[in-house]
Amino acid sequence: MSTGLRFDAVRVCAGQSTLLDGVSCRAHAGRLTGLIGPNGAGKSTLMRAALGLVPLADGRISFDGQDLPGMPRRARAQMSAFVEQSGSAEVHLGAREVVALGRIPFQSVWQSVPSPDDDAAVDTALAAVGMSGFAERHYHTLSGGEQQRLQVARALAQQPRLLILDEPTNHLDVHAQLSILGLLRRLAQSGATVLLALHDLNLAAAFCDDLVVLHHGRLVAEGAPEAVLTPALLRDVYAVEASLLRHPGTGRPMIAYDVPPE
Repeated sequence: MSTGLRFDAVRVCAGQSTLLDGVSCRAHAGRLTGLIGPNGAGKSTLMRAALGLVPLADGRISFDGQDLPGMPRRARAQMSAFVEQSGSAEVHLGAREVVALGRIPFQSVWQSVPSPDDDAAVDTALAAVGMSGFAERHYHTLSGGEQQRLQVARALAQQPRLLILDEPTNHLDVHAQLSILGLLRRLAQSGATVLLALHDLNLAAAFCDDLVVLHHGRLVAEGAPEAVLTPALLRDVYAVEASLLRHPGTGRPMIAYDVPPE
């Protein structure tokens, strides 16, 4: 049984600066965990540290009890996937080829063409993000939102047990945002561990089972949205005044920001 992703007293430094200072938190399997906090809070650093992309000065990061950053890269890529804020790909690649990059960890060095399993995983991933009709388009001709959806599809093609996403709703219109977040919630409900950074707090409140709040590289709150998103936290962390409401249909918290007088 999966125990999810665990950060224990994680510390990350860059020169004389401390980017993360003793962060301990969890992203549980089967639950959608939102990572929130203002710009510069350390969200991207925490996610990149989990995947061994930035070194730890102290602490431990584990997935299902195994040292995640210390895994061999191929083994880590076979069970985890990462969607960055601005996905990159060679401009000459087609949309389907970009998604197929997610199958590389499962291919042998002498494999010259995709296997039937590879093709099936790519087809499923494209359909999941509503991009099947764009498969033959060149990546560089697509809009920013379409490119972002392909980057999510690339991660889904890896069929990960751990999925980490840094602002996956970037460049997406409202319909696409709701569609992608609904997809991620269903993926979590199927048993995967899903950790995503979000700036839109109302989307985080609407979709996430748990929230982790960072501020100045430190953990300041962790728990269910209704417990974490308080007027006091919004004031202390985001320097905004707001009231908390309840969605009339779901009962989840909604944030009504106070507009400063002109």
